Amino acid sequence: MHYKLEVIAFSIESCSIIQKAGAHRIELCDNPGEGGTTPSYGMIKKARALASIELYTMIRPRGGDFLYSADEFAAMKEDIHLCKQLGCDGVVFGLLNADGTVDKARTATLVELAYPMGVTFHRAFDRTRDALEALDTLIELGCERVLTSGLHPNITAGKETLKQLITAADERIIIMPGSGVRHTNLAELAQFTGAVELHTSARTNLASGMNYLNKQMNEDLSSVTVDEAEVIACVQVLNQLQQTS
Repeated sequence: MHYKLEVIAFSIESCSIIQKAGAHRIELCDNPGEGGTTPSYGMIKKARALASIELYTMIRPRGGDFLYSADEFAAMKEDIHLCKQLGCDGVVFGLLNADGTVDKARTATLVELAYPMGVTFHRAFDRTRDALEALDTLIELGCERVLTSGLHPNITAGKETLKQLITAADERIIIMPGSGVRHTNLAELAQFTGAVELHTSARTNLASGMNYLNKQMNEDLSSVTVDEAEVIACVQVLNQLQQTS
C-alpha cells in the first residue's frame, strides 16, 4: 500500500500550507461556494511556481450541473491547454449527459487533449444513474481516478458503495473517496473500503485583515483556507496505516 492525500486549495496561500503539511497532491480550485470552478491563469501559474508536489487543476466553467453547452466545452478545452502549458500534473473534470450517463464523446476528447497530464473525473460521478456502468466507461476512456463520495452527500453515507466501487475497479482505476474526510475517520474509511488515495478540503475560514469595515454593508469578508493542523493530522494517520500495511 502506498497511501496518498489530496487536499483542495481555494487560494494561493493554501498551496504553500498543503505542501508544508506533507500532503501529496493539490487540487486547485476557485469559488468554494459553487463547489469549485476553474481558477484563473494567474492563480494556476503562481500555484505551480509555489508547489513542487502534484498539482491538479479543476476544469469546470461554472457551478450547477455538469451538462455543458458547446461554448462551455470549448472553454474547458482552452483551460486544459493552458494547464498543460503551465506544467500542471493533471486536470479534474466531469461531464454528463442529460440521462445521467457519462458524456463519453466529450470526456474522451478532453482525456486525449490532457495527455500526458493525468485526469481525475470528479464528483459529477455521484450524479450518474448507474455507478458501475459509469466506472466501466471511465476505465475505457483512460481516466486515472474517480473522486466520489459513493453517490451520497458524504463518505459516511456512501462508504458501502465506495467499497463496492473499489472492488469493482480491481486496480484498473483509482477510486478516491472525498466529502467529509477528516483525520478522525480517515483510517476507518481506508480500512473499510480499501482506498489508498483520499481527498479532503481540511477547510477553515480565514478572518479578514481589514482594519476598517463598513458596517452598513453587513458583510462577512472571511475567506476559505486550509487548516494546516488538520492536514498534518491526516498525513500522520496515513503514515501510520502505511507502516502497518
